Amino acid sequence: MSVLHQTAMPSRRTHLKQWLALGVMSALGGLPQAAYAAANRRLICVGGALTEIAYALGASADLVGVDTTSLYPPAAQALASVGYARTLSAEGILALAPSMVLATEDAGPSSVLRQLENAGIAVHILAANHQFEGLLQRIQQAGDFMGRTQEANQLQARLRKEWQQVRARVEAHPAVSPRVLFILSHSMSQIMVAGQDTSADAMLRYAGARNAMQGFSGFKPLSPEAVIAAQPDIILLTDLGLKAAGSKAAILQLPGLAQTPAGRKQRIVSMETMLLLGFGPRLPLALQELDRTLLSAMQPG
Repeated sequence: MSVLHQTAMPSRRTHLKQWLALGVMSALGGLPQAAYAAANRRLICVGGALTEIAYALGASADLVGVDTTSLYPPAAQALASVGYARTLSAEGILALAPSMVLATEDAGPSSVLRQLENAGIAVHILAANHQFEGLLQRIQQAGDFMGRTQEANQLQARLRKEWQQVRARVEAHPAVSPRVLFILSHSMSQIMVAGQDTSADAMLRYAGARNAMQGFSGFKPLSPEAVIAAQPDIILLTDLGLKAAGSKAAILQLPGLAQTPAGRKQRIVSMETMLLLGFGPRLPLALQELDRTLLSAMQPG
């Protein structure tokens, strides 16, 4: 996706205009002194993988805020939160006086992004592109925006080497190709399964596995009939999803799962959410971990 807006370094006057643009000055009891301070870069990342890229490029000192998916590295959790990526608040972002917002395609609502642009903030939206090449492109773009092009080049070179090594190990395995059902859930009342054109589907293909759910794109609610027909060998969740369920036994209580090979053999595994789905700088490690997890799950006994 193209860049929404790019602007020069905001001055003290620009910061003041940003606050006045939404009329938040009176609501917050006056403009804090920090909002007047000139800074080389004041960066907000919306998207955990983008935050990871910022840290990998050595730009952590520029970060003043992140969204709720920015859990890695742990130091990111100490930064100011701008909330959930899809329900951003212009007031909350402007309160941090950023000079730039770097976001994924999930960021929104669009009206908030337009408000930020109108307030003189450079807003950059980076395409998801769930491929290794897409990760390299995001690193290059982020490096250019952050003034860290050389660091981006170095990171790309390291990741290419790591990726080649991991792919070689994955492809050296005997052809197993388990059918894997990926379940995304933050609570037991919201159970979704992954189809095509998702980061989960892309990761499964990289690992030499087959997505058990076929015939649709994106995520859709779990259907017992579809799950039984898919007959997955393995059920894959995020660590957060498994924690929300409480136990593997609770997962098997979901309609249809106990009537699958995965359910009968209790092949239920999980991985850290952003490691598995983020397509950030830890992508080689994610593939290595997914490969190990799936192979272990398919072992007899």
